[in-house]
Amino acid sequence: MKSSDPRPASRLERRKTRTRQALIDAARAFLARQGMAEVSIQELTEAADVGFGSFYNHFGSKDELFQAAIGDVLEEHGQLLDELTAGIEDPAEVFAASVRLTGRLAATHPQIARILTRTGLPYIDSDKGLAPRALRDIRRAMEAGRFRVKNPHVALAGAGGSLLGFLQLWLEHPDLVDENSPDELAEQVLRMFGMGQEEAGAIVRRPLPGG
Repeated sequence: MKSSDPRPASRLERRKTRTRQALIDAARAFLARQGMAEVSIQELTEAADVGFGSFYNHFGSKDELFQAAIGDVLEEHGQLLDELTAGIEDPAEVFAASVRLTGRLAATHPQIARILTRTGLPYIDSDKGLAPRALRDIRRAMEAGRFRVKNPHVALAGAGGSLLGFLQLWLEHPDLVDENSPDELAEQVLRMFGMGQEEAGAIVRRPLPGG
């Protein structure tokens, strides 16, 4: 019986994968530092330590590379949330934990936080990262009677905008927040979704997974 395992990647394939990831990592660094504006392909390839000519073996344009870098960030963020909230059963608590963890990105994963704030509002309805997971958890919490909202997409927009605003505040004015501020934000969002103050406060006081 033949094995169904895929064949091992060749040396050339591994080198191509490393080159592509190096370009994505360089783009991530530029996104976090200054955004997409006025960054040349030459600067990107130099930062990635790859040849200029190899750029077009992987990406058709600078914009395509930056979109891949944003997708890479969103997927890393989403996987982090999945891993840390996997053991929580209550969808309202899963949602709150995701808000609390994302709110702490400015301290725990500053590059991700800066890229999220720089990419702006399109993050809220992306099919990667927190947005699809948050929408899933909002719907589950609605079905379980935990959230009292009419439109989960409107709820997601409110929560997503609040999170982006909070991350911007922390990054630009860290003196105005403290380590408990993400929990305060999560409590406010839970209450916005119809949860009582006492219950919302109890949820955000629970230990964070991975903490």
